[in-house]
Amino acid sequence: MGEISIKINIADRVYPLKVNIEEEEIIRRAAKVINDRIKEYQDNYAVRDKQDLLSMCVLHYATTTLKAERKVMHEDTDVTEKVHQLDQLLTDFFSK
Repeated sequence: MGEISIKINIADRVYPLKVNIEEEEIIRRAAKVINDRIKEYQDNYAVRDKQDLLSMCVLHYATTTLKAERKVMHEDTDVTEKVHQLDQLLTDFFSK
């Protein structure tokens, strides 16, 4: 697919980007999520500096990403273990 030029506003700064057409919606949604988080931090904390607010957002999303990665790894380990147990049961069953 082709690329398009869009402008994304994050923390009152405009960023011109070239993106694939199929990525446009997710990028716009991501910018909205970031701006919503910044607004939440502005409303709930005595922080006004955009750099501080952006740093808080980055920390929040990095933490969320790492937690999700850990959960996926744990679930993958559980699935692998269950597949191994099932394989062992089938091996035992067919070897009788």
